[in-house]
Amino acid sequence: MLPEIRHDEYLFSVPKFDIKKEDIEDFHNELKGFHDNFRDCFSRSESRDHFFKYMVGQFSELERKSIEPIALAVKDGNIRAMQHFVSDVVWHEERLLIKYHSLLSDDLSDPNGVLIFDESGFVKKGDDSIGVSKQYCGGIGKVENCQVGVFAAYASPHGYALVDKRLFIPEKWFTDEYSQRRKKCDLPENVTFMSKPQLAAQMLEDIVRKKPFPFRWVTADSIYGNSPDFIKTVEKYSDLRYFVSVPSGMSCWLTAPITRKKRYMYQGQVREKTILDSTEKRPITVESLAKSIHNFFWYRRKVSEGTKGPIEYEFTKKRVVLSKDELPDRSVWLIIRRTIGGGDRTYRYFISNAPLSTRLPSFVWLSGLRWPIEQCFEETKTELGMDHYEVRKYPGWNHHILTCMLAHFFLWHLKIRLGKKSTVSYGIAA
Repeated sequence: MLPEIRHDEYLFSVPKFDIKKEDIEDFHNELKGFHDNFRDCFSRSESRDHFFKYMVGQFSELERKSIEPIALAVKDGNIRAMQHFVSDVVWHEERLLIKYHSLLSDDLSDPNGVLIFDESGFVKKGDDSIGVSKQYCGGIGKVENCQVGVFAAYASPHGYALVDKRLFIPEKWFTDEYSQRRKKCDLPENVTFMSKPQLAAQMLEDIVRKKPFPFRWVTADSIYGNSPDFIKTVEKYSDLRYFVSVPSGMSCWLTAPITRKKRYMYQGQVREKTILDSTEKRPITVESLAKSIHNFFWYRRKVSEGTKGPIEYEFTKKRVVLSKDELPDRSVWLIIRRTIGGGDRTYRYFISNAPLSTRLPSFVWLSGLRWPIEQCFEETKTELGMDHYEVRKYPGWNHHILTCMLAHFFLWHLKIRLGKKSTVSYGIAA
């Protein structure tokens, strides 16, 4: 069972993806109609045919949905030609993404939409695939030889879908030692090292600039919530609100401390710096603050329904002033969630720049909105073979992931077009 939020005070509920593998009239032609939207994104008819056949393979019942089994299963498939198409042929990716976002807006857009950022890992053997490295892979919960993609997903009262992606390329890949690998993997020379939060910020700026669909909230995990680059990017846009996880060691004050200017000499010049007044205490961690809050201030709320039934936590919120270099920074909401019961409770921490009037139920609702992007990852991997690819080049990774995003949205489109009780069979290798 997918998580489902039910509470009158929440802004909206995100629907389940409940299409089943049964039957729909003429799925093949439905898919053809979908692909007609992207005809001018490819220069040659052969590329358009490969694009269609590749997605047909993703919807098939194949156990392994990499290029070779897909090419062998679909009608008139050719392994070498499809490999060339995915990894080497130039796609008009920008045009394709614009068309995709337009279709998504028609089906899913809502003024209160939520943009969710997260990452997903893809375990790989060997060292030749672009960006592969020993790094944390969320899918298996440990450090492994893998590639990591940073993704943006959109959630609304009508559904959820992945809307953009970036491949994270570790910094060592930009050293001289990796120059031949970069060349072999067709990494463009204008691509430079960017952290995961910087990649997420870049996607956010692209989406805000193009305005393909409306959204009000931005949510993300602690790697992004703890990033000044990411937070500053959200704060650039006055109509956006963030709700992000932060680590337990983040420091803050409950009230803004008094500061004063201190003059000092440096290289013969008088300089000035801001310091805490001697009467002020140092900031405390959000973990210390959480454990000092009296039970009176905690509210028990149901966040979602999972496979084991309703999930309940206790929540509280405090207005705090964050610490930066042990000086007061910005004032935000601190939202704390803890497990129910005595003993060793588990705490989780979030911050938000939401207005002062924002009530706790809105934050409770937002705390449960990580699941749509997790479902995107699960559904595209288990049903569409997003993690089955064997391409090694940078263009190939982007083309494969983009095709998976489109295929996943196509199923949401069928659900919306046919109504909430629609059924669909996509074993159509033909």
